Amino acid sequence: MFPLLWKTCYNSNMAKAKSSTPPGHVNLRMLAEHLELSQTTVSLVLNNSPSAKSIPQETRNRVLEAAQRLNYRPNYFARSLRQSRSMSVGVLAPDLSEGYFTRVMSGVVEELTSAHYFYFTACHDWKRELIEKYPRMLVERAVDGFLLLNTPADHIEVPVPVVAISAHSAVENVTNIILDHHLAVEQALSHLHELGHRRIAIMRGPRAIPDSEFRWEAIRQVAREIGLKLDPALVIRIDSAGWSMKTGYHPMAPEIGFKPMQALLEKTRDFTAIFCFNDIAAIGAIRALKDVGLSVPGDVSVVGFDDIQSAAYTTPSLTTVRQPLMEMGKRGAQVLLERIANREREYPTEIVMVPELVVRESTGPARPPA
Repeated sequence: MFPLLWKTCYNSNMAKAKSSTPPGHVNLRMLAEHLELSQTTVSLVLNNSPSAKSIPQETRNRVLEAAQRLNYRPNYFARSLRQSRSMSVGVLAPDLSEGYFTRVMSGVVEELTSAHYFYFTACHDWKRELIEKYPRMLVERAVDGFLLLNTPADHIEVPVPVVAISAHSAVENVTNIILDHHLAVEQALSHLHELGHRRIAIMRGPRAIPDSEFRWEAIRQVAREIGLKLDPALVIRIDSAGWSMKTGYHPMAPEIGFKPMQALLEKTRDFTAIFCFNDIAAIGAIRALKDVGLSVPGDVSVVGFDDIQSAAYTTPSLTTVRQPLMEMGKRGAQVLLERIANREREYPTEIVMVPELVVRESTGPARPPA
């Protein structure tokens, strides 16, 4: 026989769902509905958030008593009561495919492991409903904070510290780890400009990626500064749909750069270099150039972005702007752990990381005009 309080909650909130939630596993929504409080209020109390101090003590006691009696997430909750921390964080990312995300995660994992922290990883595939849903689910698991990889924080409301990497989220109480895009673009375009390139194609990133617009704006600024004219006919963009598993390709496969380059080559070959949004796209671009009989860098120089591990081993090896991806992951995890340990302290809105141009075989002097 269940306790009377459980029977009341079960009968009032589970009539429609019947037995979809096993007895003894009350979730945050059920608990909030039983108490006639908002999920945010209940979550603040259960996570011992500093913001919970504004909630009347009587209400806090009522939440804790109901959570214990209803056996709300007993393992996580009991541990949180003892330690005031769960020693776990949530990591949200679009995907964890080869390239940017694996390098960032290697730094995140190294830092969290050394701090004896566990982590939950959730991939949202750029679906807004998942970007909003997964944080709530992770809060129910009592995570102490969130790391957002290339994921905007604009639609995420959680009662715990948040650090965003490459997200450019102008949200209160979120620390952003970002790259100096102006310097990164300056290094890439100046390198091509010094090699005599004036007709430079640009491959922009998908609209969903936060870095895309920031890097494009940096490209426009740097082009003005060095006197480089950007031809709109030579500006192409990676299709957001091509970033999804729906295409039948791995989401970070070179296909994402191959198709835009193919389309450009069908219209014109009046360019001597291309600056790609990332290394995976640059590798695809090189393949498309070779397929139509153009050599790299003899006919067209190619510059990538990120410096993923395979960039040094492509043929030709790829000139690229190195993002310190592993260091960005480590720094993001460090700041998050600091914010969890010292919530009252003020933290910077942005921490800017420095890029580095790595010159390899895919760039050379511009070919003479025909």
